Amino acid sequence: MTESATLTRAEQRRLETSSRLSSVSRRLTAARGLSGFTIEEVCDEVGVSRRTFFNYFPSKEQAVLGVDEAEETRALGEVFLARGSRGWPDVIDDLVDIVSGYVTSAGLSVEDHLEVMAAVEREPKLLARFIGMGKEREGQILALIATREGVGVDDTRARAAVDVLGTLMRSAAGRLLEPNGAENFGSALTESLTALRAVLNP
Repeated sequence: MTESATLTRAEQRRLETSSRLSSVSRRLTAARGLSGFTIEEVCDEVGVSRRTFFNYFPSKEQAVLGVDEAEETRALGEVFLARGSRGWPDVIDDLVDIVSGYVTSAGLSVEDHLEVMAAVEREPKLLARFIGMGKEREGQILALIATREGVGVDDTRARAAVDVLGTLMRSAAGRLLEPNGAENFGSALTESLTALRAVLNP
């Protein structure tokens, strides 16, 4: 993982609290549904105040989703843009390296992935939110690529880069669920990129 993709100590503490709130919210959602538990129950289990909960998430539903999309995209986008344009082959490498570094530093695991799936299975309406978040993130990544490479958002190479990243991320998610699969999403994503390069450049 590159130094620029690591988290500061304060960011790490914030992410750990956020992760605990999300984990408990997902587990309770899977067991009882969103309406079957209170924010106070989540706070009691994590050991934080109700006010702290709302410093992280505006609702139980957002806690289950588990990410501050705007903040996460901003942070990763800053690193991506700071690397500067070095040609199209480096766009995918940089995106995978930055995302891999972030999720590894954040400690996102197979258990996190399974918790999300269980919560969505209990509350199917969450799936629509995930799909919407995915489309919004694709648009944000497309804009970042276009900015860094000095092209329009309608550039076919920029759009192809977004599509490739999406495919790699779906592949990585699948790898997490395989027997003897990757230990975490970051390593699964890197493995997926390596496999893709082997296919395209035998």
